[in-house]
Amino acid sequence: MSLRQKVGDWAHTLVAILATRLELFALEFGAEKSEFMRLLVWVGGAMFFGALAFIVFTLFIILIFWPTELRYWAFALVFVVYGGLSLYFVRKIVRRVRYGPLPFAATLDELRKDLQLIQQLRDQEADAQGAPDSATTNDRYTD
Repeated sequence: MSLRQKVGDWAHTLVAILATRLELFALEFGAEKSEFMRLLVWVGGAMFFGALAFIVFTLFIILIFWPTELRYWAFALVFVVYGGLSLYFVRKIVRRVRYGPLPFAATLDELRKDLQLIQQLRDQEADAQGAPDSATTNDRYTD
């Protein structure tokens, strides 16, 4: 096999590997975009219910001086519900950001595997070049 054929084969293999990795990256990018949009929805919910809790709390403070006792409990209940929902959304956001999967993890794993394979091939090639041919060595000493 000529040098030109070897270089062509290596170039073809390299381009195929890069194409595969780019396809994987594109798929993961789509998934990460979807996850980011979902996270934005949770942030929006947390902000909305947090604002509602603040408004209800303000009205509750104003109504403390209102003469009817049932209004206190009604506004307090609404405040607790909206505040609880807001805390729930914030907790979901924090958990997802802190413990969520690493972006592009599959692409990084595949690149690590490629690097390990290349290192193994280098080591095998270095061993093959460094070791003398056993047939010629045996022939020298048998005569």
